[in-house]
Amino acid sequence: MKKDIPFLPVEGVQVAIVRKINELNAEEWHVVLINRNDEPIDNVFVTSKGYASSELDQDTGQKTSTLRHFFPEVLPDGNVIVEPIMPEVFALTNEYWVSYFIGKQVYDKKFIFVPDSIVPDNLIDIEILGLKGVLHV
Repeated sequence: MKKDIPFLPVEGVQVAIVRKINELNAEEWHVVLINRNDEPIDNVFVTSKGYASSELDQDTGQKTSTLRHFFPEVLPDGNVIVEPIMPEVFALTNEYWVSYFIGKQVYDKKFIFVPDSIVPDNLIDIEILGLKGVLHV
């Protein structure tokens, strides 16, 4: 039963939405999962969705499909591209629910990017990726 599973706080795992300039000098945006732990994280499952955050907007039906991604392992101080993301959904709430194991312990956390938080004023250098983006810890 769920109540019998100890859920420890997530530490050392982050989600970033990063901007990259491609060879055609056009912007590309990606969602990246970062493991800053000293050990690998295993059986990583990421569910992503975008939705309108206010009840008024929800009536218009603004939402994205729910996508699910699985990664067998993310190495220590490693990262993995979860998915590309289009700037058209930056006005929505973008949610990434991440579950993974370290050893036999399960960890679970929702990373939520609120509407319009992915804007040029919020971009920072994300050293481990060598890119600019919005980092959620």
